Amino acid sequence: MEFQGFRRKDGSVGTRNTIGILSTVVCANEVADDISRHVEGATAFMHQQGCCQTPVDIARVNETLIGLGKNPNLAAVLLVSLGCESTAVGEVAKAISEAGKRVETIVIQEVGGAAKSIAEGTLLVQDMVQEASRLERTSCPVRDLVLGLKCGSSDTTSGLAPNPALGIASDLLIEAGGTSILGEVTEFIGAEHLLALHARDEDVGKQILDLVKRMENRAKSAGQDIRGGQPTGGNIKGGLTTIEEKSLGAIAKAGTAPIQAVYEYGIAPQVKGLVVMDSPGREPEILTGLAAAGCTVIAFTTGRGAPQGFPFVPVIKITGNKVTWDKLRDHMDMDVSSVMEGEETLPDAGKRIFREILQVASGMLTKAEISGYTKAMDIYTVGPVI
Repeated sequence: MEFQGFRRKDGSVGTRNTIGILSTVVCANEVADDISRHVEGATAFMHQQGCCQTPVDIARVNETLIGLGKNPNLAAVLLVSLGCESTAVGEVAKAISEAGKRVETIVIQEVGGAAKSIAEGTLLVQDMVQEASRLERTSCPVRDLVLGLKCGSSDTTSGLAPNPALGIASDLLIEAGGTSILGEVTEFIGAEHLLALHARDEDVGKQILDLVKRMENRAKSAGQDIRGGQPTGGNIKGGLTTIEEKSLGAIAKAGTAPIQAVYEYGIAPQVKGLVVMDSPGREPEILTGLAAAGCTVIAFTTGRGAPQGFPFVPVIKITGNKVTWDKLRDHMDMDVSSVMEGEETLPDAGKRIFREILQVASGMLTKAEISGYTKAMDIYTVGPVI
């Protein structure tokens, strides 16, 4: 079983052949965005971090930008720096280049302002796009795919149709030698003991339980608990009543494969199969974490209709709610409400999702890519802005 992908110098395989324009600090976002608007074949990643943060969060920003730059979907990278941020721009550039990619850096304060930086960056990126255009898709085994698993704007249909169907698709990918990454630790709460039973051994199971405890303690340290933030207001309107009910549906997208390892946010897996990554459930942060961890396709189930994609990783939107499919057709890629209506089995829906993943991996565009609904991203941080 194969898909048509782009083989990189480090052996990884991309599903897209994009030039990444990565802002290294919030203050450089406008310049990164403007450069991307001038060049077809390039896309900007923007975020709200990179300065006036605790050391642990600055390290997180550095690691995440490195992971994003190394993502196989990027053929080359332009880093856009203000010049006075805390991000270690030189170290980030060096680490990304070690993957065999061309990396260039624009420093706004050194170039002489936004207008000159946009002009210089545009010329650099145009050259990168031309170089990348020489690459062609080739047949690659499914084991080279890294799939991100995500659910959002969930309702009562989510845990009954799209999530378990995605779990089946993930199992099929893993059976073929691929990798799936499950995040959203907030949506393990109340069901973490069941997810831990999927671990390959007791140590991995304990790491899953520890992630949940750490997430709960983070909320408590602010004098709060999870209630009120989870389930969200939209979840409650969609019929979900408790975090436990939401979590039982959310973990269904992990399928039945054993969990091989647990990783921190944005860290690329060193093993094949199903792995868990620390992250919250909110779209801007988890989509960034999955991309930084090397996901080349993301499957995103949604009940009420979450529209977010990601700048350079295709995000497949799957709903089991017929009303959402009818009303939000410009955002939804797949409808599995046929399961709810008894017209399709879960295994058949899972196989259909798996086929869709292979088609998207081979170049078929998602609705988020077509509409450009991909900009509102961020990096998950744990400390205050100082």
